[in-house]
Amino acid sequence: MKPKARTLGELKASGYRVLPVKEEMRRNVIEKLRRRETLFPGIIGFDDTVIPQIVNAILAKHDMILLGLRGQAKTRIARMLINFLDEYVPIVAGSEVNDNPFAPISKYATDLIAEMGEETPIEWIHRSERYGEKLATPDVTIADLIGDIDPIKAATQRLHYAHEGAIHFGIIPRTNRGIFVINELPDLQPRIQVGLFNILQERDIQIRGFKVRLPLDICLVFTANPEDYTRRGTIITPLKDRIQAQILTHYPRRLEDGIAITEQEAWIHRAPDMDVVLPLYLKQIVENIAFIARGSEFVDQSSGVSARLSISTLEALISNAERRAILTGERVIAPRIVDLNRALTGITGKVELVFEGEQEGPVKVAKALIGRAVRETFKLYFPDPLARPRRREGSSPEQSPYAEIIRWFEAGNSVTIDDQMPTDAYVRELDRVPTLRRLAVQYLKLNEHNPYELGTAMEFILDALHQHSKLAKEELDSSATYKDMLGTLFRGRAEEEE
Repeated sequence: MKPKARTLGELKASGYRVLPVKEEMRRNVIEKLRRRETLFPGIIGFDDTVIPQIVNAILAKHDMILLGLRGQAKTRIARMLINFLDEYVPIVAGSEVNDNPFAPISKYATDLIAEMGEETPIEWIHRSERYGEKLATPDVTIADLIGDIDPIKAATQRLHYAHEGAIHFGIIPRTNRGIFVINELPDLQPRIQVGLFNILQERDIQIRGFKVRLPLDICLVFTANPEDYTRRGTIITPLKDRIQAQILTHYPRRLEDGIAITEQEAWIHRAPDMDVVLPLYLKQIVENIAFIARGSEFVDQSSGVSARLSISTLEALISNAERRAILTGERVIAPRIVDLNRALTGITGKVELVFEGEQEGPVKVAKALIGRAVRETFKLYFPDPLARPRRREGSSPEQSPYAEIIRWFEAGNSVTIDDQMPTDAYVRELDRVPTLRRLAVQYLKLNEHNPYELGTAMEFILDALHQHSKLAKEELDSSATYKDMLGTLFRGRAEEEE
């Protein structure tokens, strides 16, 4: 590796050229595009929508705002923009504002270069030191962002308050020659938003009482919920007008993308000595809960349903299976449908309900979302239980594949499963239902000799039949009992009459 220059003279002799930060980002993006590199590793579902817009903004040297509902990876994307900066850049050693050695802006750097000339010391800072971020909260001040007079600094250095050396720089000038991000921009008070006008337009800052202007070299990025969706504040129109690129983020549009995000973010593999059996249909059920919630009439759509719902639900589902494995002494963590009842904690706190949803209650709404998710996922693998039997000319109608199961329950039989049942007892109880094992193996293409896969698959069929109103289900926190639907209805009516 070529040694880095340590003085201004060495830097000049090396022929090094300092680029403005946006030009630097543009050059590096172009190089990555030519090499066909993945620009935002780990960001899924945005390849044809959000990422091209971000690239275009960088190529145009624009400041940008990422608009989207919660849980749409806005902050993660903003933090990944530092990958488009050079790994190291030179600054005047000791500078608070990352002074360019060839064009210093602070009094400190200007005086140092005037005094030491070619011997001015140079230090190299990593790209990670050129990133600044601030969460907009109501208590953020202009002094926090831009700067103010520092009375302690003035007193210790015996400076007059009008002396430029008495300035305490805020976080934005300290991120000079880098990327600065303000999260949740609408939460910033309007009078503070006004203070950003000069930075966005004239590219400089002004600090109270000083005639000095510091021309900043900075890329500004903002994140926010769309104005229509936030109750906390708004982005003032003149500020929005100065932000050159507005990029809309979105939730995963395909179930596969949602599953990939959840698998990437969730803590799935627990103890190294315990295997996790997590079939695809269970992942689809969990992801479908979020997809269905984003269109539910009981959920406030203006608030959004974060990807964190799927992540938390899957982790809670696996945790209940892990608890069972610990209690039963098994070495396999195999989530079951009955475990979804214990995963409500990942749903109820992640959705904001409208008035009708509040009347139903968060637990009831969460269970309804799970029910619909089971129903929608079941249709991906099995024949529709509500479909009318087909009838060929001159023959009797085809029998439903679920006919024997339903007849068995109509005969007064029932199945009770518990979330603490050992796997052998769990499979044995479900195996009492005729044809259930055969249907699970036939349609889910699973290994009949793997009890961990088989048991969950058989329960999946029973629960789906319940969700299609073919079977009744009585639930407690830790158990579920499947019964005949009509018999349960008649018994319930008789009890009411009594």
